[in-house]
Amino acid sequence: MKEKVFHMLYQPYKWLIFIPLYVLSTVFFIFLGIVIIFLSGPDAANRIAGRGWARFSCFITPIKVDVVGRANIIKHQSYVVVANHQSSFDIFVLWGFLGIDARWVMKKELRKVPLFGLAGKLGGNIFIDRSDKKGAYESLKEAGKILVNGVSLIMLAEGTRSRDGQLREFKKGAFVMSIDLGLPLLPVSIVDTKYILPAGSYDLFPGRATLVIHEPVSSEGYDEGNLDELILKVRGVIQEGIERYAKPRA
Repeated sequence: MKEKVFHMLYQPYKWLIFIPLYVLSTVFFIFLGIVIIFLSGPDAANRIAGRGWARFSCFITPIKVDVVGRANIIKHQSYVVVANHQSSFDIFVLWGFLGIDARWVMKKELRKVPLFGLAGKLGGNIFIDRSDKKGAYESLKEAGKILVNGVSLIMLAEGTRSRDGQLREFKKGAFVMSIDLGLPLLPVSIVDTKYILPAGSYDLFPGRATLVIHEPVSSEGYDEGNLDELILKVRGVIQEGIERYAKPRA
């Protein structure tokens, strides 16, 4: 009953304050990012504008993010970051609180979004056509050239948001890339963002989420023949993190 009352009271804030602030801040941080790219390069733009946009979006929601396992990240080590996908807010949680220089793998449709697509391209992020597996793989191989000196690549391994919160099957791209480039995988569990903004809805509501950074997983010794073993291993780690830190909804 209490949550229903809070939900009703939140609606005017969402439409009259959050959404205008979100739109204005998005435009501001995109322009800021483009300026920083030309002045200092994409690394600085992602750290300052990307992280600033993500944290500001969490602040105005508001959403509190708890981070577990930050010590598992080794400075200047590049990773293929593998995370689950519960909500659109996963982007804010990862970009704002993971604390590493990273590029994103995005679906090609986002390339056409005004300003966002331009900033994403200039920032070194990778747009792929998920219906063209060969083309997507070639794009990822080309992207591997920038994954040095601590620059990592974030991939949401389920490919799309889980509508029921249950972990879906993982796509192979992140794991193939890890093997080909000799980079460790960094499993990350995103917990309880499904309560902040459920997949397929506009039912935004404040809350708390947890970002669990697990120990890196080496892909050494894996190839096409035993790739599924690596996928299941990492998926199991992420699943364990979700189950361990998930909180029952009030």
